[in-house]
Amino acid sequence: MPDHQRILVVSTTASEAELRGIRGDLGRDPVVLTAPTAEAKRVVHVLEVEPRVEMLLAQVSYPDAGRGHRLDELVRRHALRDRFRDLVVVTDPATATLLLRVLAPDQLPNGGAVTVVGLARGSRPVAVRRALAVGLVLGAAAGVAEPRAAIAALPGSVALAGLALLLVLPWRHLGRELLLASAVAGAVVLAVVAGTARFPGSW
Repeated sequence: MPDHQRILVVSTTASEAELRGIRGDLGRDPVVLTAPTAEAKRVVHVLEVEPRVEMLLAQVSYPDAGRGHRLDELVRRHALRDRFRDLVVVTDPATATLLLRVLAPDQLPNGGAVTVVGLARGSRPVAVRRALAVGLVLGAAAGVAEPRAAIAALPGSVALAGLALLLVLPWRHLGRELLLASAVAGAVVLAVVAGTARFPGSW
């Protein structure tokens, strides 16, 4: 789901085959919330993940009117801590259905043991400080490079790599970072060249 954080609501009735499919599709270091039950423990064992046990996800016989909103608040609180990690919620079918009614009221459960919900999120922020540092180092290296073609080649190649990464959604933030580094490198190159004997007579 582009520009959405994936939340996988997994029922404790999920089969081992379904769980193996989820395991292969999970992103790196997902956040996994589970009910404090043996069934939930079985699920996380197959998923091979480290769970965070939440008492609120335990099954109750007679849920009160506010339970769905408390479940929604719990899931969103964990999701917002890192919007770029998958979030897995493992609980019993009744609690999973109640959670989905509040978390994604416009998305009906798909009838299976796993429902994927997407929470809208902004783009991953650009690491400006790192881009500036890379740009300064790259610009300094390019400014003293020989032959002259290498002066433009280094920042230019970084800019091309950045443009290419802009087309790959998960790496778009790195593309912006490389473009910023390239622009900084270009400014440094101009400053270095302008202060040497290469400029303007030898150009």
